This record gives sequence, C-alpha cells and structure tokens, in this order.
Amino acid sequence: MANHKSSEKRARQDIKKNLVNKMNESKSKTAVKKVRDALAAGDKKVAVEALKTAQGELRKLAKTGVIKANTAARKTSRLASQLNALK
Repeated sequence: MANHKSSEKRARQDIKKNLVNKMNESKSKTAVKKVRDALAAGDKKVAVEALKTAQGELRKLAKTGVIKANTAARKTSRLASQLNALK
C-alpha cells in the first residue's frame, strides 16, 4: 500500500498505463493474427496490407518498452519470410 502522496499517484498512473499497454498489446496480437489468417488463406494482397499494420503495431510496442525491440523485429521478420514464401 502506498504511504506517500507521490507513491499513491505513481500507483494510480501504473494502473492506467498497464491498461493502455494491455490494449496496445492486444491490438498487435490481433494484427499478427490477421496476417497469419491471410497467409493461411493464401491471399497475398490482404497479407501484405495486414503485415504493414502488424509491423507498425509491433514497432509501437517496442518503442514504448512493452516488448523488446528484438522481439518485435523477430516477429516481423518471421511474418515477412512466410509472406515471401507464399506463391
């Protein structure tokens, strides 16, 4: 339990920031899922657009420190290589 005014404020801020981070992480997971669904369907055009969106979401998470930069790069790279393998 927070004992000082500043620690109470920090606790409130942490709760709000946690919700924002959770929401953004959920958005990125949904974007990645859309890419995987498009790849499974074999729809290259939709997959390219979905990959652009997913890449932006992952970079945003890495920039704000929700996930590590290498994690975002690895996920983006794997999706891109799957897209390139699609005929």
